[in-house]
Amino acid sequence: MKILLFLGIIFLLAFPSCRQDEYIIKESESKIVVEGWIEEGEVARVLLSLSVPMTEEVDSSSFLKYTIRSAMVIVSDDSDSDTLRLTSASQYLPPYLYVGGKIRGKQGVAYKLTIRYFSRTVTAESVIPPSVPIKNVEYIRRNPTDTIGNLAIEFTDPADRQNYYQIATRVVGVDDIFVPCLYGNYNSRNFVSHDVRLQISRGITIFPQVNFAAYFDDGDHIFVRLRTMPEEGFDFWNIWQNEIVNVQNAVFPANISLKSNINGGIGIWCGYGQHTVGIVAR
Repeated sequence: MKILLFLGIIFLLAFPSCRQDEYIIKESESKIVVEGWIEEGEVARVLLSLSVPMTEEVDSSSFLKYTIRSAMVIVSDDSDSDTLRLTSASQYLPPYLYVGGKIRGKQGVAYKLTIRYFSRTVTAESVIPPSVPIKNVEYIRRNPTDTIGNLAIEFTDPADRQNYYQIATRVVGVDDIFVPCLYGNYNSRNFVSHDVRLQISRGITIFPQVNFAAYFDDGDHIFVRLRTMPEEGFDFWNIWQNEIVNVQNAVFPANISLKSNINGGIGIWCGYGQHTVGIVAR
């Protein structure tokens, strides 16, 4: 999935400890940082890095030394396992992605992630929840003479279960991946009706991004994806959204730690149900 939101994840910090009277910084060991996902109908994908110590000077030239390119990454369900291969992926930063080829995501199935990196082992597990179909997507201009606009998405939130959503878009010829919309994470408890209509704005691929415009242009061919996710996925991305998007600072995201479901590391491994539709902005 994701967007790379990976930049924010690699900057999860191994916070140092210090004595108040001496102010001596003691760096803790870098942690394995995971952003992994398996979507309904698609293979697993995992991004790996090491967390950056707080005292380290970080710039675009230093990203690669924190990238993990020699791990064994395995995704398994009750009946099969899939060893992911490392591939180049220019749409991410750092530009390396572990990709599966055997197991494709199915609703209701639990998927276990196992990562072995030298003497370290990292594990996590997540279930793909049932997907929710999109009923309609509409392109909306604020004024009739505008050549830009936003989207409105409509769907019916099932009343028989608690649901957590993420909305993402991919503009053909512009985006290589689905990019989560700005403020695109939703808890169904906050909906006033099961018939849901939400206005969505275009999201940011990599933080920080300059000259960013949160709208779509006339003529854009846009794919809109409605994801369902388990609670741990919502908790992670909702805090990410609040601490990174609101503050607009990917290096020091306030002082709240992101929730993690990774045993032996930090980050997120998440299963997503999904339904996707296309629209031409006109």
